[in-house]
Amino acid sequence: MNQKVGIGYDIHRLVDGKPLIIGGIEIPFNLGLDGHSDADVLIHAIIDAMLGAIAQRDIGYHFSPEDMEYKDIDSTILLLKTKDILLQKEYKIYNIDSNIFAEKPKLKEYIDPMRKKLADILDVEIEDISIKAKTMEGLGLIGESKAIAAQAVVTVEKTPEPWYKGNDSWIKKL
Repeated sequence: MNQKVGIGYDIHRLVDGKPLIIGGIEIPFNLGLDGHSDADVLIHAIIDAMLGAIAQRDIGYHFSPEDMEYKDIDSTILLLKTKDILLQKEYKIYNIDSNIFAEKPKLKEYIDPMRKKLADILDVEIEDISIKAKTMEGLGLIGESKAIAAQAVVTVEKTPEPWYKGNDSWIKKL
């Protein structure tokens, strides 16, 4: 089995007037994350980890914050595009382990919906995705509820050649 590991990290400032979207799920809260896209820190960390595992640079390289095509884009679309990059290199997700760092809001009830959403997008089993919510015990920008961050570790596995070569009809379904 040919496996590789990548690590990703993202942080965004909390601001008024934006929805809070983490893991592709909108979370009721009076603040949202500020960024060029929807600023989904968890998906951005996962994307960076996926790209890192196959040595394909980072999210900003593939989806530049200076490109207006990605202004306010739903990060699940970026995740689908990253999945495509992974599959073109003949890799698939084997496992994701992640942390979300947020003092507020409490995320416990949103973890399983996030896992399901990500599993559906990435075509993996929900058991292959771990998401943990952590606080910063009141320390720093995150602890002061001024920002939310996420980190992810992704293990990818080389797929058998016949699975991908000559069979790209599934790409049109994305």
